Amino acid sequence: MSAIATEEAIHTINIVKEVRIAAPIAIAFEAVLDELGPGGQMPDGRSLAMKIEPWPGGRWYRDLGNNAGHLWGHVQVIKPPHLLEICGPMFMSYPVTNFVQYRLSADGDGTLLKLTHQAFGQIPEKDREGVQHGWEHTLKIVGEIAERLAAAGGRKR
Repeated sequence: MSAIATEEAIHTINIVKEVRIAAPIAIAFEAVLDELGPGGQMPDGRSLAMKIEPWPGGRWYRDLGNNAGHLWGHVQVIKPPHLLEICGPMFMSYPVTNFVQYRLSADGDGTLLKLTHQAFGQIPEKDREGVQHGWEHTLKIVGEIAERLAAAGGRKR
């Protein structure tokens, strides 16, 4: 048996994005949970098949059916409707750890959502570049879900 040793550089990600959502804070928080779960979608509109267990220690994972899938993280902190923190590998199947924080605050008749994503590990360049676009897409979907929920008069769950 032989092994080849290589050195991989350690990289970091530090993203902070803010978006105003045209919905009250409770509805905006529900939209965040929906986007992390069944409402999550790829840029082409296909479902990500995600599930979120919204309690401390709850899993956030991609359910491919038949006991197959990917663990994306665990709920580290949840304080509805103001705060959700998740830590785990996310979509990255290599030595890495991620921290994602959704912090919501009332802003008039709407909500200010501040998203923070921090990561470190052996993160390929394509993923370091791609997460910027991914979070923009995610925040767009959260806003769309929140507007639909607000128009429907409230909670989906």
